[in-house]
Amino acid sequence: MKKKVSILGAGIIGLCSGYHLLKKGHEVSFFDKNEPGSGASFGNAGSFSNYGAVGLNQPSIFKNLPTYLFSSYSPLSIKLNYLLPLIPWAVRFLKNCNVKSMRDTAEKMNALLVHSIAEYEYILKDAGASDLIEHTGVIYIYNDVNNPRVLESTKLRDDLKVKQISLSKKDVHDMEPNLNPVYEGGIFFPTAAHTRNPQKISDKIFQKCIELGATFVRDDIKYIAQSQLKSNNKEYNFDQLLITAGAFSKKFTDQLGEYIPLETERGYHIHFKGSDTLITRPVCSFDTGVYLSPMDQGLRAAGTVELGGLNNPPSPKRIEYITREAKKMLSNLPDPCDSWLGFRPTLPDFLPVIGESKNHNNIFYAFGHNHLGWTLGAITGSIISKIISKDGVSLNFSKYSPARFR
Repeated sequence: MKKKVSILGAGIIGLCSGYHLLKKGHEVSFFDKNEPGSGASFGNAGSFSNYGAVGLNQPSIFKNLPTYLFSSYSPLSIKLNYLLPLIPWAVRFLKNCNVKSMRDTAEKMNALLVHSIAEYEYILKDAGASDLIEHTGVIYIYNDVNNPRVLESTKLRDDLKVKQISLSKKDVHDMEPNLNPVYEGGIFFPTAAHTRNPQKISDKIFQKCIELGATFVRDDIKYIAQSQLKSNNKEYNFDQLLITAGAFSKKFTDQLGEYIPLETERGYHIHFKGSDTLITRPVCSFDTGVYLSPMDQGLRAAGTVELGGLNNPPSPKRIEYITREAKKMLSNLPDPCDSWLGFRPTLPDFLPVIGESKNHNNIFYAFGHNHLGWTLGAITGSIISKIISKDGVSLNFSKYSPARFR
């Protein structure tokens, strides 16, 4: 049956969801206060990380908590003025930082990741944008070949049959000779991919959605009530609603009387203009959490995690940290020409929410993908379109349901 679906949030998750709904014959309207794809979908490292099943909920996090609490120069930092509001989420997150939960998260994420790149290829071929994906893999480098986190993550990916190749120091140098020898080894993920311009991909998918009949309303939606979206000045009726507002989704689920413990990981990036030819693929430092990616705008250094909510201003120390670590990886980089702050939506079990609202059978959710929202955009769009259309799905998607939170 043809349905009228309003999508609240026009980032990559919303756009891919809209595409699949349109292809099934539904009417789609996007609502966003900003231009499509201009939030976290714009600022990521550009990597399609189909290897990224292992989340941050690792037991080793307990050993590093003092550093995270009191240092701004670490892969994860916590803003002290946000510590009190963070406590309920942090307690639930830390309960998931054990071997059993880490493996459970990895298995459930991998069930999505194995389809992630193929789903993008399908959409981008239809949108005439296949050339925007480069299949050159991704390299992780690390300082200590015997680091327990490296060994643990590598074994878990092996168990999940993730394609990965161990690299010696010489191997890393041969693949990326401009990297400084600040590493002892690495891992190559040959089936991973990347784009030099995430915004172009969002633009192409959005243009295809418009071609298929979608409409876009740029308005700052404040409230959801009685099958209506409300901004300060207007009201919009909906039959079916899909919330894909990323880190901003919680205010809407709270209004709907549904407790979903969503938090915000603040992510940063900077660009080094004219330096994009120094590497041929994304390279991530396992020890610092900094990604280097060749982009149209220059060499992008991105990554790390800052827990500080939606309202704190950007942290200069995070920019300093990323700049410093990038310059350790590559010599003679200029000073960065810009900086950016975006918001990743993260749940305490490090799994996304994909499914129907517990309280409203005409409202659906697709958010909370933490570091993998960009990678999982296309497969999430396919899944949620099937759930809304009641097509039936090939996997048990109850494991991503909002009903798992009580």
